[in-house]
Amino acid sequence: MTRRIRDVAPLRSIPKTIEARYYNRVRLALTRLGKPLEVELDGEMRQTDMLLSDREWLCVDRARDDLPLLAWTDFSIKERDALHAPVRCTLNLYHSHAGLLIGRILPILDRILEQRLAAKG
Repeated sequence: MTRRIRDVAPLRSIPKTIEARYYNRVRLALTRLGKPLEVELDGEMRQTDMLLSDREWLCVDRARDDLPLLAWTDFSIKERDALHAPVRCTLNLYHSHAGLLIGRILPILDRILEQRLAAKG
């Protein structure tokens, strides 16, 4: 998955903290549904996919040949002392309007993963 963004430099990188519930749900999904995991966000965000792995969560525009929009990387899990603790990471923005997506992507992803995990049983 990293090869998809290797040649694309982010416009901006910022330190970010991910809420524990989002981080934990992605980790659980990767464990139970397989790695890497591709999630289409079509019901909420047309032509947008999330490509999830242990090392990065990449949000791409499928309509533009998987053009990267956002990427969460460098998860600081060694600093985490409990499951309910947030996780620090780096958020890379690859598109000029990517900042508008930040607040929407993780809740949408969380809902979709919750449904997939429930369906799997």
